[in-house]
Amino acid sequence: MILLLSLLTITTLCGWGYALYLRHQLALKQQEDQQQTHWQTEQHQQQEKLAALQQTYLNAQQQHAFALQDHLTRNMRDIREQLSTTLKQHAASFDTPLKRLADTVEKRLESISQQVAQRLEVGFDKTTALFTDVVKRLAHIDEAQKRIKELSETLVDLKTLLNDKRARGAFGEVQLATLMRNSIPEQHFALQYTLSNGKRVDCMLFLPAPTGHIAIDSKFPLENYQAMLNTTFEHEKKRHKQKFISDLTTHIEHISNRYIIANETADGAIMFIPAESIFAHIHACHPALVAKAQAAKVWLVSPTTMMAILTTATSVLKDVATRKQVHEIQKHLGYLSEDFGRFKKRMENLTRHIQQAHNDIQQVQTSSDKIIRRFDQIEQVDLHSAAQSAPAQLEEA
Repeated sequence: MILLLSLLTITTLCGWGYALYLRHQLALKQQEDQQQTHWQTEQHQQQEKLAALQQTYLNAQQQHAFALQDHLTRNMRDIREQLSTTLKQHAASFDTPLKRLADTVEKRLESISQQVAQRLEVGFDKTTALFTDVVKRLAHIDEAQKRIKELSETLVDLKTLLNDKRARGAFGEVQLATLMRNSIPEQHFALQYTLSNGKRVDCMLFLPAPTGHIAIDSKFPLENYQAMLNTTFEHEKKRHKQKFISDLTTHIEHISNRYIIANETADGAIMFIPAESIFAHIHACHPALVAKAQAAKVWLVSPTTMMAILTTATSVLKDVATRKQVHEIQKHLGYLSEDFGRFKKRMENLTRHIQQAHNDIQQVQTSSDKIIRRFDQIEQVDLHSAAQSAPAQLEEA
């Protein structure tokens, strides 16, 4: 740039000197013309000599102008080549960092994409496993229902089995245990569970808060019920009916007093009735007993209604497990959101740097275009025409 400015300064000074010189020669010519008007006769020979001298001077000036123009043209060509080389070097120096920056951004984006894909894949795997487990549990429930149906079809003589008190209790416990094992995971219930008051319940169902642990009793008093059905005398039926009501009332009170403990079990307990016919008879013929059981927070259930309760409990347990998985997914989504936030900030910074580099390149290109236009204007100066115009003015004078 310093060489270019020096060349432009020298060229300007030469042009001004040449113009002053031509102006001075024209003034001298005018003075000579005035002298020639006074001494035209005496100076004729001198004019011829002066004309010869002028012709010689013009030839010398023309040769000098041609040499100067050729010198300037060579210098401007060299300067343009140097400027073009410099601009190419600067462009290459800009292209290399931009290419490195683009490669870095591409690698970073690829890394972030891989991390996002891995986390999403892990979340999808967990969700898929959860749904698969739900489907398996539903299949187990269907299988349990089929087994219960098969069990109900294979019962030959329920009345004979229920005549013996021990057999009746064992049958209720076995049927309840079968229902529990086919419907609820092993870790969510316990058979022959001992409470803090020393009482042992046939089955304890462990449910999450706020429901809590539910005690289930399977020992149902059926002696007077069977006697009421077997007798044909009306007064005997009434007597056994009253005893059946009294036995059932006492059993409800025992369940309420033994198996409902504050801060340990739920606020209610379950009385399991192993026969659908007895369950239907109680609800149809003894609504007062049903109301008393509800008041004592003892729920009367049959195998069918017990299956519905266990299905609901299974849904509750699955919902709790699902919520735990949802919290885990939400936590990872939060991490993913933070990663995207950092990625956005870094992308904005990168965009700002790229935009600044682009603006700098445009400014360098603008300066280059201006310098080239200046050179083109200098090259378009016709020194040959300027040199030829001087002798024509002298001849006219």
